[in-house]
Amino acid sequence: MMIMAMLVVVIIGALSACSSGSSGGSEDGKVNLTFMFSGQPQEQTAYKNVVKKFEEAHPDVKVKTVVTAGDQYDTKLQAAIAGKSVPDVFFYNPGNLKAYVNSGVLMDITDLVENAEGADLTKIWESGVNKYRYDGEVAGQGAIYGLPKDLGPFAFGYNKTMFEEAGIPLPDPDKPYTLEEFLEVNKQLTKDKDGDGKLDQWGTGLNVNWSLQPFVWSNGADWLDETHTKVTVDDPKFIEALQYFADLQNVHKVTPSIAEGQTLDTYQRWMQGQIGFFPVGPWDMGAYKDLKFEYDLLPWPVGSTGETQAWIGSLGIGVSSKTKHAELAAELALYLSSDEEGQQALVDQQVQLPNNTDVAEKWAADTSIKPANKQEFLDIIGEHGRDLPTNFTYTGEWYDEFFKNIQPVIDGKKTAEEYVKEAQPKMQELLDKAIKQEEQAKK
Repeated sequence: MMIMAMLVVVIIGALSACSSGSSGGSEDGKVNLTFMFSGQPQEQTAYKNVVKKFEEAHPDVKVKTVVTAGDQYDTKLQAAIAGKSVPDVFFYNPGNLKAYVNSGVLMDITDLVENAEGADLTKIWESGVNKYRYDGEVAGQGAIYGLPKDLGPFAFGYNKTMFEEAGIPLPDPDKPYTLEEFLEVNKQLTKDKDGDGKLDQWGTGLNVNWSLQPFVWSNGADWLDETHTKVTVDDPKFIEALQYFADLQNVHKVTPSIAEGQTLDTYQRWMQGQIGFFPVGPWDMGAYKDLKFEYDLLPWPVGSTGETQAWIGSLGIGVSSKTKHAELAAELALYLSSDEEGQQALVDQQVQLPNNTDVAEKWAADTSIKPANKQEFLDIIGEHGRDLPTNFTYTGEWYDEFFKNIQPVIDGKKTAEEYVKEAQPKMQELLDKAIKQEEQAKK
């Protein structure tokens, strides 16, 4: 508690020095706005350049930026909220949308962004805008309480060079593998290349926290029912998908073993060309452009539904309900989210794909930018992408509980059926708690 109290003091000091909510204007007569955000160094540079361009278009406005490391951002934002010194414009996680609206942190910016000049809301991905809508009951519809900083479709990649060397036909960019086909290709890719009796190339190596979702969803299962009030991980279709995922390592040996994973994690093995299939997010493209092999994207493999699924991450750009300059703050949020030149700067840094749909289409068609099948990112957004389950609930503790003790399943020490029967009641208890919290917050 003492540490948090000290942190609140530090954040309040940093923000109050430049918050329009406190001062309203600068010494030279300009309006002060504060923008708090996080990002990689390249992102920071790109966003600061967009801010500079906004200032040039608004000579009477000065935007002070507060940049925070990604792993510290949520803590510092919470401290700013607790200290009642919320920046005018700031990044936030869509999973916090309901709580921030109910607690009066976020401003309803619907009218301000729908009628703003100089930027066009209709040019932003509709699904991106919908992530920040809330009607007081259901997230995804109603008033707008933020705009997407980005959309992060979690695509599936493959080592094209490895396929060619193994003489395996390249995947169809439009037709996903079935689970059976996916397993067979993984077996063909898993090899002892140097003949020393030890595997040195594997089909895949997926992290359960971020890669289980497409297998569950495409098998017709989910973490929640349609009402978002019941945890459904004990569904037989869910169990089947989770067991398949675990069997890739324990039964079929097409992923690095536990010991091999501890020696070198699967991300590094992918980077070194030792793994055939691996997830690819837009944020990875900058790091992947210097790979020693050629890679590309394909749809995630499909379970019993025959339909590929993938999740779409995002960060929102919100406006403080306490800002003294609502119209300008909302315009800045819209500018950061949709300005074509600003979006192009972020794309050039290869840290995200464009929010602006016009820019996105040109980007996907640009053959000079790897990977070749960037259209898969856009297909996830437009056709088969889904929100993570926590976007529909008041808190995410119930979802985190699922992954806390899942390792014995991945290690083959416990079956998927045994695990979900243990996990479901614990998850449901936490979800019930979140539902009660939401009900109390509305009173």
